[in-house]
Amino acid sequence: MSLMAVVFAETVHARELPVETYVYGLIALIVFFALGIVTYSYRDVANRHRAKAEAYAKRHGGSEHGGH
Repeated sequence: MSLMAVVFAETVHARELPVETYVYGLIALIVFFALGIVTYSYRDVANRHRAKAEAYAKRHGGSEHGGH
C-alpha cells in the first residue's frame, strides 16, 4: 500500500447514519406530497368570490386591470 492510502485510511472516520437510507427518501416523498396538497388547496381561489369581483368591476369601470 502506498503512503497516501495508509494516511487516508487512518484519517477518514466513517459515521453511520441514524436511520436506513430508504427512510430519507420516504421522508422526502411525504414532504413533497404535503406540499402538493397545500398547492392543490389553492386551486380555483379566484372564483370563490365571483359576486364580489363582478360588483367591484361594475363600480370601477368594468376592468380590474384597466390601463395595463
